[in-house]
Amino acid sequence: MAEPVASAALLALRDQIDSLDRQLLDLLNQRARVAEQVGEIKRAEGTPFFRPDRVAQVIDKIRAANPGPLKAEHVAAIWREIMSACLALESPQRVAVLGPVGTFCEQAAIEYFGGAADLVYCTSFDEVFHATASGSAQFGVVGVENMTEGVVTRSLDLFLHTPCHVVGEVSLLIRHNLMCKEPSMRGIQAVLAHPQALAQCQGWLNKHLPDVERRAVSSNAEGARLAATNPSWAALGSERASTLFGLHIVAHAVQDEAYNRTRFAIICLPQTMATPPATGRDCTSLVVSVPNRPGAMHDLLVPLKTHGVSMTRLESRPARTGQWDYYFYIDLDGHPSQPNVAAALAELREICAFFKMLGAYPVKN
Repeated sequence: MAEPVASAALLALRDQIDSLDRQLLDLLNQRARVAEQVGEIKRAEGTPFFRPDRVAQVIDKIRAANPGPLKAEHVAAIWREIMSACLALESPQRVAVLGPVGTFCEQAAIEYFGGAADLVYCTSFDEVFHATASGSAQFGVVGVENMTEGVVTRSLDLFLHTPCHVVGEVSLLIRHNLMCKEPSMRGIQAVLAHPQALAQCQGWLNKHLPDVERRAVSSNAEGARLAATNPSWAALGSERASTLFGLHIVAHAVQDEAYNRTRFAIICLPQTMATPPATGRDCTSLVVSVPNRPGAMHDLLVPLKTHGVSMTRLESRPARTGQWDYYFYIDLDGHPSQPNVAAALAELREICAFFKMLGAYPVKN
């Protein structure tokens, strides 16, 4: 079928867009050359190349200056990619993520660092922590909490002994899709996915595939990769994973909760990036243990109440000492540079048998 002939008015507008694109490209390359000069100065001074607070400041300014008609969130996404591409010219950031390609962990990394980051794909969160702690990656991204299934316990356990600290977080809306090699659910004998994904979709699976085996694998993307090799296997995962592995989505958004979000923590060594400065919307994370005696938990909460510090999360994990001791993972509203938070932390150090700061970082409302 022949393509419709464009009107003179449409051709004129297309010419105008082509001209604007060339101007944009010229301006972007001018920006990139300035970024290269910035990189040379940072290299000479030994200052960090990646500054998420600077990225946030630039994006906030651009959003505020945006006259439209582009939406503010689209402008922010465009500028994040521009800054990521320019940073890659200064110094590419190696970021360890749970692989293979197509995981939600990868998506969180791209949202935080931009598409120009040099991603290092790992087979487990253990490997992400190891790659980051050893310096083979400058940053790592790990899942820490899901709104419906709770904390990622393995990540909490790994935080206990790592030299890395948390410098940021990403909250992703998670939509699980059922995907397989064939364009229908007929013949599916097993569903492969990360244990958290299987748990988040168990109601739907009980109703629609009650007799099908559920097989836990290291990541949803790994499940998709395996499903691409066997027509009787299906996977749970993102639309990106279905595209990457050539799978058909046979059921969209099968998670049991429509508003299903997962928090991912951005980790690094302190020498790679120090604790970010306070922004006014911050979280301080720590892990503590208290002596196993009556009233110990009450004593843990008193400094927070005394100094007006709000606790936004409290999770416990067994200490594995054989004595029924526990570690408590706590998120506080605020930053250690705030006097009331600093005072509460100082008192907690005095009464805790074990105390470790996991990080202080900005959060999104």
